[in-house]
Amino acid sequence: MTITPARALTYPLLVTSGTLAVIAAWVPFADIDQLSALVVVALAVLAYTAYQLGLAFGLFPTGLVATGTVRGKRVRQQYRLVSRSWLEISSGDRVVWQPVFYDPELSTFVPTNLELTGRSILDGSTRFYPSGRVRTTEPAGKLIDNPSRPTTPPGYGIARRLILDVQPAIGAPLVGLLWVYVMHGGLGAFVASTTVAAAAFTWLSAIRGSDPS
Repeated sequence: MTITPARALTYPLLVTSGTLAVIAAWVPFADIDQLSALVVVALAVLAYTAYQLGLAFGLFPTGLVATGTVRGKRVRQQYRLVSRSWLEISSGDRVVWQPVFYDPELSTFVPTNLELTGRSILDGSTRFYPSGRVRTTEPAGKLIDNPSRPTTPPGYGIARRLILDVQPAIGAPLVGLLWVYVMHGGLGAFVASTTVAAAAFTWLSAIRGSDPS
């Protein structure tokens, strides 16, 4: 089993690129206030994406400061519209939960020994890529365990993942209405702010490590 950054991070980076493209598409039609808002959103997307990549590649500590061999298993969290992959890591009496970017191979991952090397999580030659900071309390919602025996990895295309990640964008029209109310814009401003908000909501789900399984 090999989880590479090309597999685990390609999808969230594609969604990030798409979100920035949506923002850029509205720049030629924006007035000064709208342009300022677009710049702020673009900078926020870039900054948080850089932070998530820093966590994934061990540039920022996730909270896993221990080193050595531990026992780990993968669980899928389902909480409202949130679905994420977590590694449940136990060492002695201590149990922590580390969110990781999804890869189809994770769906077949069975409980095994993991090696913590400072900021990295390894299973032999396999490296898992954190998508957030470690938790010392169980994540909210329903946690679904993996099968106890290896199975064939499922395949989930970009279309399926986008359909799942776009669900939080149901609130985008409210953002558009709020922008029109505050800034006194017209139909064009409503459409622009709604599409930018929808793209941003979808991006946020993807960059936090959504799980399509």
